[in-house]
Amino acid sequence: MPSWSGRMKEQTLNIRDQWNVTDMQLEKRAKHYRSRLLKESDLETITALPPTEMRQTIERLVYRMIEEERAIIPKKEMEDLVKQIINESVGYGPLEALLKEDSITEIMVNGPKEIYIEQKGKLFKTDVRFKDDQHIRHIIDRIIAPIGRRIDESSPMVDARLHDGSRVNAVIPPISLNGPILSIRKFNKNPFTPDDLIGFGTFTDDISEFLQAAVKAKCNILVSGGTGSGKTTLLNVLSSSIPIGERVVIIEDMAELKFEHDNLVRMEARPNNMEGKGEINIRMLVRNALRMRPDRIIVGEVRGSEAIDMLQAMNTGHEGSLTTVHANSPKDALGRLEAMVIMSGLSLSVDVVRQYFVGALDLIVQSERLPDGKRKLVSVAEIVDNAGVIEIKDIFKYKRHGVDQQGNVHGSFVSTGYIPRVFERMKSFGVDVPETLFQEGVLV
Repeated sequence: MPSWSGRMKEQTLNIRDQWNVTDMQLEKRAKHYRSRLLKESDLETITALPPTEMRQTIERLVYRMIEEERAIIPKKEMEDLVKQIINESVGYGPLEALLKEDSITEIMVNGPKEIYIEQKGKLFKTDVRFKDDQHIRHIIDRIIAPIGRRIDESSPMVDARLHDGSRVNAVIPPISLNGPILSIRKFNKNPFTPDDLIGFGTFTDDISEFLQAAVKAKCNILVSGGTGSGKTTLLNVLSSSIPIGERVVIIEDMAELKFEHDNLVRMEARPNNMEGKGEINIRMLVRNALRMRPDRIIVGEVRGSEAIDMLQAMNTGHEGSLTTVHANSPKDALGRLEAMVIMSGLSLSVDVVRQYFVGALDLIVQSERLPDGKRKLVSVAEIVDNAGVIEIKDIFKYKRHGVDQQGNVHGSFVSTGYIPRVFERMKSFGVDVPETLFQEGVLV
């Protein structure tokens, strides 16, 4: 007679075998009805319908096919079958459930059996699986086909956007050495407000009051931070403080910003088409924006030669403009901008470039994702020209005190005691900010 552990092992194998058979049957049936759906219906017309109507139409067609074949399928299996057919035909396959979960902010597919998600700033491996590399390729094609993009060996990388605004990046062999790779940064359906960020502990009431006043007083603000540090979220929150009646032009590489405003113009960069032509880059859009009589220009992110055009715009009457840059500190942010301006090809000396910064930028806001996954505004600083030397003066900072046993970072927001020059500007614009805001000490 087999031992207890042996019986348990045998029982586990039997359950696993049964599950595999059921799973294989479901996949076989789903493949059959998907094939019929492609042959017997106009899938292109169906996919053009609104999402809810499209799913209802496919569901109706599949149920009719099952009735025609007089197939006997248990109710639960029938529901799973229809769901799988819809997800594979017009949805995003195994990723569908992850995309619907609001608490998930990022999805990373490293291979068929390796799918990670980000929740509350931390990464977790999921039990979601693809069948194989070809299955991942199928979903990538499902994502990019509706927007006229392609991915193949001659063009093995692609950036795209889902209908809800989520950002997608895909890489395939020969660039990727371990099969197709897919990353999806999800788009928040309901934009965060300053109160939301205060609730998350991103900043305090006092810092929020100061930043909203800075936007209303038309200060030029650069939001700096690393990947996933919350730069775009912060930029969106700042933009929501722009007074009604001003004409705002938003320029983005991939449309993400979402805030309500009356006189709003949005432009999105465009990559090359399949023939390698037709690119419209950020620099072209910034130059074009200057002809659109903007009161403010918002650039989602400066990455290259468009930095000089953005700085010139800030220097020539387009006050209150906002943009972001990838950098780990305010000092690094200026260094990156300097390199971008030099890369633009203009024969400007370093001293002239630095004077552009002083004339164009008022504040640098530094965002950071801490080891515990929380996003914090770690510095609000002013750029000052002190006898020809550019200085970065901290107004508010986040001071880290330590990490507890659960890995949570503890710290506090403090005012440095420095009264910024933009304080006078705020008063001249009629924006009421108490001077006590700048008293040195911990902010509560």
